[in-house]
Amino acid sequence: MRARSALVYTVLRLLAFLVPLGILLLFPIFRELPWLAAVFAALIGLSLSLLFLRRPLDQVTGDLAARRAERRAANRRTAAERDADVEDAVVDSARDERPDAQR
Repeated sequence: MRARSALVYTVLRLLAFLVPLGILLLFPIFRELPWLAAVFAALIGLSLSLLFLRRPLDQVTGDLAARRAERRAANRRTAAERDADVEDAVVDSARDERPDAQR
């Protein structure tokens, strides 16, 4: 589901750029200056995405935030486990250093 929302948003953003670019390149002035058509298509695509692609953008950013929260939670667990392992190693090394009579 996460990859699907990112894919949908990416395709829609590309279409918001490519469709105006194709239309602009039909005009004779933009055939001579294709870089100008690309600039105008980028501005049109940005405007369209700000106006109409708010919901897909919210889905993608929500999925990214959830993934980041899951990774942080996993890192916290592993950090706690690492701390416990270090403590166990210190306790074990302290036991090994004691003479047999004190055990």
